[in-house]
Amino acid sequence: MKLQLGIEHFYWLVGLILALVAIRIGRDRDHPRRWGSALFWGLLATVFIGGKWLPPVAVGYAVLGMVVLAATKQVARPPTNSTSKEERAAHAIRLGNAVFWPALLIPITVVAVALWVAKWHSFPGIDPKQTTLVSLGLGALIGLGVALRNTGARIGEPIQEGSRLLEVIGWSLVLPQFLAALGGIFAKAGVGQVVADGVARALPTQYPLVAVMAYCVGMALFTIIMGNAFAAFPVITLGIGLPLIVQQHHGDPAIMAAIGMLSGYCGTLLTPMAANFNLVPALLLELPDKHAVIKAQAPIAVVILAANIVLMYACVFRF
Repeated sequence: MKLQLGIEHFYWLVGLILALVAIRIGRDRDHPRRWGSALFWGLLATVFIGGKWLPPVAVGYAVLGMVVLAATKQVARPPTNSTSKEERAAHAIRLGNAVFWPALLIPITVVAVALWVAKWHSFPGIDPKQTTLVSLGLGALIGLGVALRNTGARIGEPIQEGSRLLEVIGWSLVLPQFLAALGGIFAKAGVGQVVADGVARALPTQYPLVAVMAYCVGMALFTIIMGNAFAAFPVITLGIGLPLIVQQHHGDPAIMAAIGMLSGYCGTLLTPMAANFNLVPALLLELPDKHAVIKAQAPIAVVILAANIVLMYACVFRF
């Protein structure tokens, strides 16, 4: 039996890196939340490494433990010892455009593998069911190797700098995954039907424009609550989109779904719950206002949402 590279191998690699981060934090006597932070990243490492074999209840308790640690502010970052502006400017001049190659090699690798698979229907050594995700992981490893070569950094520096970056991002790193899982739970629990009943009672959905507005605005609002348009989509589509736009008013489901997702993304621009988009950049850029990104995006989000309503009403019942 040939060994094929699958996504679980990259889960183990990520888990190993997280475990090294936890060990590094645990050995740092100057860390303000040494043991809480080490336990948080250690639990996350355990989920990545052993998630395939651990009982679901054990993973659930690990997630609850992480939530408790984050809620009680036991996850923190140490004072950063960043390089000076002069040093960063000198490195930028020395590296020039080569600094972009590690990041560019990730999509290049994914596209190259996809083109190979399109022609030959498989890629040697990669599980054909997981080609895209595995090629993404391979691209990251290739980019890491090129970054080490270009910068002349030691092999241990990615762990050190990666640890610093993870601690800057903190618990918000895993918030999107948690919220996406919560969206799946809501869909299984029948929240969509509850939403449908509430909208039908509150709004005159016999008018197509009202149904379109309810769907688009509902996608945006639920995304603001959930922080993830993918989590909002099954709930709002099952609760409003399919019964009102498709079944009641005979709208085109493909157009509805496409514009509906874009409406959800408008909500992403407006919520701190989408931490990876809206809070992490402010943290990385050390902005004084952690909501500065949201404030800059809000006018654009509102305009796009209004345009989506007009576009859906103009198109979804015409095809």
